[in-house]
Amino acid sequence: MNQLAFYFDASGCSGCKTCQVACKDKYNSPLAVRWRRVYEVCGGDWVKSGNAWIPNIYAYNISMACNHCEDPICKDSCPNRAIIKNESGVVLINYDRCMGCRYCEWTCPYGALQFDPGKKVMTKCTFCADYLDEGKPPACVSACPMRVLDFGELDQLHQRHGTFDEQFPLPQPHFTKPALVIRPHRDGRKSGNREMKIANQEEVTS
Repeated sequence: MNQLAFYFDASGCSGCKTCQVACKDKYNSPLAVRWRRVYEVCGGDWVKSGNAWIPNIYAYNISMACNHCEDPICKDSCPNRAIIKNESGVVLINYDRCMGCRYCEWTCPYGALQFDPGKKVMTKCTFCADYLDEGKPPACVSACPMRVLDFGELDQLHQRHGTFDEQFPLPQPHFTKPALVIRPHRDGRKSGNREMKIANQEEVTS
């Protein structure tokens, strides 16, 4: 099976959220449903140097949608077998089988699956499968003014950009093997006594 994947350059993202808006615009999704979300991460502290206090702060953004995992836990958790992976590795929902139980939502570590209260079914990023059939990139990729989003075969992205796929606030990748490659922000792996937090928690939480 081929495996399509997203590439995200965290070092160049300005946090404009154009990718997020483009996704909502294409699918006209309800207010509470956001298939792509931009996390604003910030933190840091002050370091005393002589008689001065030096700021040691940081902030960066993470644009995240469904990662169309190689081992999707949402697929395994669905009691009605409504979640499938197609020949391109894209994880999709069969709406004729989905009963809206939300088990997949509870198990996905990325919050990618979201309940549509109007349709009473689960929904998620489709990798803009209709655009792919027309030879066009996903809406979020083409909309990004900073060109920090891209897509392609996972193996080819690994060859071009490496295999890094873990950065706060993302979970450790071994759980689901996400089809995702990240160019990390220079401050993305700071930890220890520097408290990292999501500044726009209410915006990215369904």
